Amino acid sequence: MAVTIRIPTPLRKFTEGKSEVDVEGGTIREVFDNVESSHGGLKEKIFDDAGETRRFINIFVNGDDVRHAEGLDTPVNDGDEVSVVPAIAGGLDSRAGVGLKHGR
Repeated sequence: MAVTIRIPTPLRKFTEGKSEVDVEGGTIREVFDNVESSHGGLKEKIFDDAGETRRFINIFVNGDDVRHAEGLDTPVNDGDEVSVVPAIAGGLDSRAGVGLKHGR
């Protein structure tokens, strides 16, 4: 089964600049195992040494977070879209009323 993985901009250096790559696999885990053979280095940016998704990376299948499904064992079907979304942080300092923008 071929699925399309949408690659975020910071990780496109591993996919020759491509924003999407087509990969075979029946589960999320298989998809990323297979993408590694053609785009080496991508997997280590998405998964930790234990083989789990890094905590600042989110993976979605057709818009649904795999953490709310079967995690890396979430099945995928032919034509599904897998999105890799790095978490984004920002906003106010944890101290009340202190804006990071002004560095106070």
